[in-house]
Amino acid sequence: MTREDFDVNSVRPSGSAPAQATLFDPGAEGPWRGSLPGDTLGAPVTVLAYGTNRTGEGPRLHVHPYDEVFVVIEGRARFFVGDTVLDATAGQAVFGPANIPHRFENLGPGRLQTIDVHHSPHWIQTDLD
Repeated sequence: MTREDFDVNSVRPSGSAPAQATLFDPGAEGPWRGSLPGDTLGAPVTVLAYGTNRTGEGPRLHVHPYDEVFVVIEGRARFFVGDTVLDATAGQAVFGPANIPHRFENLGPGRLQTIDVHHSPHWIQTDLD
């Protein structure tokens, strides 16, 4: 599929340099595999890696002052975003709007692995339980 969504001659490079950093150690133990602040890469987003093999386990209820996108890489998850409950499987993404309390948990069986994209160069969070 060929795309031409904009005229490439009408946009200048941002001036940012290409960058690389480690998000997580694949051999690390525990559910929080790693986080990468956006400013480390000169990017406007922070990326987190979360994974657990335990059914029912997940981050506690919390809120951010910015939007967040969750990408399920492996397994099945139940997301609680405000009053909405969404079940997602590998290959699906869930949107969590700014200032809406949210959490998710592994539905099992097996591993849940997510990549969580925070729309901020820094991870800012208030835990609610």
